[in-house]
Parts: sequence; structure tokens; C-alpha cells
Amino acid sequence: MKMTHRLILFLLAAAGLFSCSNQQQAQAAAQSLIEVKKLTATEFSDKIKKSENATILDVRSADEYKEGHIADSKNIDWNSPEFKSQATALDRSKPLFVYCLSGARSGAATEYFSKNGFNQIYELDGGMLKWRTAQLAEVFDSTVTSMAGMTVQQFEELLKTDKYVLVDFYATWCGPCKQMEPALKEISETMGDKVEIVRIDTDQNEELSKHFEIEFLPTIKIYKNQKLVWENEGAQTKDQLIKHLK
Repeated sequence: MKMTHRLILFLLAAAGLFSCSNQQQAQAAAQSLIEVKKLTATEFSDKIKKSENATILDVRSADEYKEGHIADSKNIDWNSPEFKSQATALDRSKPLFVYCLSGARSGAATEYFSKNGFNQIYELDGGMLKWRTAQLAEVFDSTVTSMAGMTVQQFEELLKTDKYVLVDFYATWCGPCKQMEPALKEISETMGDKVEIVRIDTDQNEELSKHFEIEFLPTIKIYKNQKLVWENEGAQTKDQLIKHLK
């Protein structure tokens, strides 16, 4: 009886130790997760401006990204089989800002990043839907028209980048404008790390066109550090444009 009693006590003690060990491991794992800070669209925008060397990551599809994205953002599709391999190339020491369309994919992505050594993680609460509701600026690929009704404030937000910003005021019915599209696409593809291409459809942005007194199409304006460095009325070749982007 005494041996049996001692055996039972030993087993209970071992079970308690095992339970405590599991709890400690769970607590350690929980503590190793980096907190993801969700920010409103305005907070997200302001935090980016105040953060040096930040990584801005769009985890939507490539097609969604082309239709409008946050300036200076990278695109890695969360649903792509290559997501994890591409994500490993990101600098873990830099602040990481993540967004998608509404928040579902960015939520999954930030959870992944919090488990994989990223120290500062910020998520856009509500995604691009909230960003657009707040009327914050977007960048569009050279092959995609700008959003209708862009305000002067939104335009000025687009200029807040270290890159050159090449603005093309055009119209869908304008022949010379169409002739320039391949040149703009090539510049976007080959100089995307230095140049942002913004196309403004004058028919959909009458207020902005009046503000800049656009009377001839295409009209090209090139900005650097929010200052106009060159402008021209009429179509330009790729080489002609590149001269003003160096």
C-alpha cells in the first residue's frame, strides 16, 4: 500500500511538472510573437512618413496592385506559392507596413511576419478600401488610368517620395498620348526603383486639369522632391524623357 501510495504521488508530481513545462513553453512562444499594430488609414500614412527606411508591402495580387497602390510599396502576393521565399528577402530590421484590400490577407501576412523575426509590424486596418475612403493618394501603373476625381491634395501626396514623379496628362482619344504609352511602360519597368509614373486622364479629372491649366495633350510634368523640374507639351520618346530623369 505504501509503495502504491508513493507511486501515485510520484506520477501526480511528474504530471504537474510536465503541465508546468508545457505552460512555460506556451508562454515563451506567445512572448516571442511580435505585436502587430493596427493603424487607421490616416495613422498608417502618417507613420510611414515618420519612419526611415520603411518597407511598405502590398500583399494583394499583381493585377490589384496595378490598379492603384501606396507609393514606394512592394508587391508580394499572399496567395502566391512564392510568398514565403520572396518574403525572406525583406529586411527584418526595418519597420514593416503591410496592407491588402480589406484586411483579411494582411492579417494573415502580419501573423506570419510576427513569427519570423520582424521587429516592427504595422497593418493598415481595413486595407485599401479605408485608404480610398480617406481619400489618400495612390500610385498607378503606366498602363492604368488614374482614378477619377483626383483632388489637388491627393496629387500633392503622390509627390512625397524620393523618386522622380513623371506625370502624364492625357486623354483616351488623344493619338499622340497613345503613341507615348509604350515609352512610359518601358520606363516604369526598367526604372521603377527611381521613377513613379502617374497618368492623369483629363476627361475624368477636370478639376485637376483646370488647376494646372492643361491646354495641350499630352502634357508631361516631372517632379523631384515635390518640385517641378521639367515640363513639356507634346509627345516625347523614351530617350527624350530619360534625359530628364537623371
